[in-house]
Amino acid sequence: MGKITSILQAAQQRAKDKNLPYEGALYPDEAYEILQSAPGAKLVDVRCRAELEWVGRIFGAVEIEWFTYPGMKANPNFSAELLQQVDKEALVLFICRSGGRSHSAAVAATQEGFRDCYNVLEGFEGDKDGNGYRNVKEGWRAAGLPWSQS
Repeated sequence: MGKITSILQAAQQRAKDKNLPYEGALYPDEAYEILQSAPGAKLVDVRCRAELEWVGRIFGAVEIEWFTYPGMKANPNFSAELLQQVDKEALVLFICRSGGRSHSAAVAATQEGFRDCYNVLEGFEGDKDGNGYRNVKEGWRAAGLPWSQS
């Protein structure tokens, strides 16, 4: 069995164990491996513009806000933007700050007819540590994966 197959099977089992309504749940390092090795896989970053500008961006990610800034209101164009920028047949990975909005985006995409939707657990920054700081114990940045800051 190949590495990609093994990663995707583990992600699918996590989704099954947690009764998630989409294909799978990946950890950041697994998501990065998929993006490097699976042709056509897309990472959709659903953080708001302010987060992208002030906190950092992931190289090559498709950026579609789940909530718009300011006000953090639901993006009424999310599905239309997703359909314009990502092929429905693609393996699609969703990421946000800590995994909540990307979970919702993966649900919405699945309902829109995307079949291979995966949530990136822990997100870009992860949950807060005991001192109230993100980017310390989990997430894309804490894993040392590539990103840039404006």
